[in-house]
Amino acid sequence: MEEIISVIARELGIPERSVKNTVDLLDGGATVPFISRYRKEATGALDEVKVENILDRLLELRELARRKEYVIGVIESKEQLTPELRDRIEQSWNAAEIEDLYLPFKTKRKTRAEAARQKGLEPLAKLILSQKRSDPEASRFVGEKVATEREALDGAKDIIAAWVNEDSSVRGAVRVGFERTATIRCHVIKGKEQEGRKYANYFDVSEPLRRCPSHRLLGMRRGEDEGILRVSITPGEGTLRHLLNRFVKDAGLCSQLVKEAVEDSYSRLLCPSIENEFAAISKRAADIQAIEVFATNLRGLLLGAPLGSRQLMAIDPGIRTGCKVVILDAQGNLLHHDTIYPHSSRDKMVYAEMQLLKMLDRYDIKVIAIGSGTAGRETREFIEALEPGEDVEIYMVNEDGASVYSASEVARREFPDHDVTVRGAISIGRRLMDPLAELVKIDPKAIGVGQYQHDVDQGLLKKKLESVTVSCVNHVGVNLNTASTELLTFVSGIGPALARAIVDYRKTNGAFASRKQLLKVPRLGAKVFEQCAGFLRIPDAKNPLDNTAVHPERYELVQRMAADMNADLATLIKDKSLRDRIQPENYTDADTGLDTLIDILGELEKPGRDPREKLHKFEFDSSISGINDLRAGMILPGIVANVTDFGCFVDLGIKTKGLVHVSKLAKQRVRDPRTVVSIRKEVNVEVIDVDIDRGRISLSMIDVPQP
Repeated sequence: MEEIISVIARELGIPERSVKNTVDLLDGGATVPFISRYRKEATGALDEVKVENILDRLLELRELARRKEYVIGVIESKEQLTPELRDRIEQSWNAAEIEDLYLPFKTKRKTRAEAARQKGLEPLAKLILSQKRSDPEASRFVGEKVATEREALDGAKDIIAAWVNEDSSVRGAVRVGFERTATIRCHVIKGKEQEGRKYANYFDVSEPLRRCPSHRLLGMRRGEDEGILRVSITPGEGTLRHLLNRFVKDAGLCSQLVKEAVEDSYSRLLCPSIENEFAAISKRAADIQAIEVFATNLRGLLLGAPLGSRQLMAIDPGIRTGCKVVILDAQGNLLHHDTIYPHSSRDKMVYAEMQLLKMLDRYDIKVIAIGSGTAGRETREFIEALEPGEDVEIYMVNEDGASVYSASEVARREFPDHDVTVRGAISIGRRLMDPLAELVKIDPKAIGVGQYQHDVDQGLLKKKLESVTVSCVNHVGVNLNTASTELLTFVSGIGPALARAIVDYRKTNGAFASRKQLLKVPRLGAKVFEQCAGFLRIPDAKNPLDNTAVHPERYELVQRMAADMNADLATLIKDKSLRDRIQPENYTDADTGLDTLIDILGELEKPGRDPREKLHKFEFDSSISGINDLRAGMILPGIVANVTDFGCFVDLGIKTKGLVHVSKLAKQRVRDPRTVVSIRKEVNVEVIDVDIDRGRISLSMIDVPQP
């Protein structure tokens, strides 16, 4: 275990003490959000990213340790484990090196080399490889099992090729050759040109593997999976020359045979094997990059500015099927629903006006949320024409994923008596109130951000997106008395079963009056309480600390601060002059350092504060209603809807989103678009080109917001 901690510390550049304490906390059942927020003294104030990195590497190295034990056990059972080999395996933390060391001892399937050994040709192979004689005298090996000298020499070369392939130092050298000089090549399979025209950019590609960006590699691999493209990875010619120089000693017959054996080993065994490795390595690296892009975008969406608790009207627009209208109270409960047809006949439009005005008046609506999909712009224009009042705020809401939610088990459980159209409108309204609380109910892959999310490792993607969701939920905090089961599921230490138990307890016993009451929930013990309590909020609790991120384990400390200021907790929170007199260093001890005390004082200053931005209205260019209205040279306001490796997509308030290629993001060259823009950023763009037939809009960034 000490060795694993040393490896992690060295690789991540984190002090060993911080790594050890973090591992101990993780092994003790602590979660990443809890450790990074409430155990700063133990970790040296490591943030969530570093704690997550330690966890990921810990799991990988422990799996590798189990693999090493297995490999040693297999070799030992064959009575071929030398002290030197054991030491090399035990000292290595490189998975490829361990597999190279294990390769000669693996149970062999029927190979050409194994067939040659069974014919007794191994002595001939050793003689040829030594190159001590000019003539190997292969005739001595002709007999019952070997018919000719040619067969004997070919068999010996097969054995030599296998030896070369199984030599760990040779494999290491070829691997270095791939790392330094590998080229990825891609071409279209003959006859697939028309079928695969969407992959035309990859029909003839050749570039250094290390320079191939994630999105391009994933595009090639997708085309390969669909049977359109053929992709290969090959090292530079110097790699083979290096091997020949290593094995071939002179120009005699034996040396010529060794040369042929090495070339055969290289082309038939080594290169395909190492190419498969690098195909997997490069694919994983591309997956990780794409997943990071997705995760960054998802974080931006989840932490979107909330409207807050306001009664509102939400509309899921439609033309043929009409617009689904719902009225939600300030807690997101459904009060009323209806369907109007403002985009149909004149009679239906007039009736829709009457219905809408009646609902606005009856429920005193001051906020209207409209889905941004089909007919969204037309629906907004219809409502604005009604002149609902200057104090009525109208918001366009990104509805990506709303239809997925409306057909989900979660939606059926929440609204069993309503159809998918009503549920979709409810989701749009709730998404405006609190994006985080609503979006956690939807599979992130349905939200419409990221790149190649269906091509990457789905296990890695699921793990990362769950991690991001957990991070966002615990960063914001959760109202214990209003949170859904889905939202509570992502709170540190809780999970699905306890989330349901908390909601069931709340339904039976009423609202929670204090955090301590959580301990009455069935199966919620002291350990879970420790992990979750600091992330749960009770706005109207008797103890004001229950509505802050101050952990219950620090309540006594805060009460001591209040007593030292001759005040109660409520007064300490309200009176800034009292808090300013507190000297944090007077309250430090073995378990409580300045980092924690600074966090506590920050919470006392703004109890219950939502860390997300404040929501404000954004206006698209009202003269643009579709792609046909766009012309090159137009300057338009927009909102970044998606960020990828190759640029960003900008919502212009119409159905089609425009692409700002990475080359058009800034005056200087940009390698990673995430350093320039982020999702939900408001920007100004210039229209460069409009391809109506293919539904593509090319844009250039006019002003770039600060990251």
